[in-house]
Amino acid sequence: MPRVFAAIAALLVAGTCSALAADIHPTRQAELLYLLKQDCGACHGMRLKGGLGPALTAERLAPYDVDFLALTIIQGRPGTPMPPWSPFMTKNEARWLAQQLQQGIHP
Repeated sequence: MPRVFAAIAALLVAGTCSALAADIHPTRQAELLYLLKQDCGACHGMRLKGGLGPALTAERLAPYDVDFLALTIIQGRPGTPMPPWSPFMTKNEARWLAQQLQQGIHP
């Protein structure tokens, strides 16, 4: 039974996040894209095709769920150089950024 509740909670959170993604102001969207290209690009390559970190191309990220990618952005990857970005953005902003990555961003 706990799995059912966890699944329902995950669906509710995902639905809420996608509804909120449209609420990110265009100025903040530009800031997030700048952060992606400058800060994330330092490890993932300035063209986001890989470096210390893996490529962040639409093709490479296609198999992953947007919520998984957003969680990775927010929490980082313990034991790897991937830091948590939660001090710099909200979960909603991380979800928006993950959606942009999956659509393909060309620096």
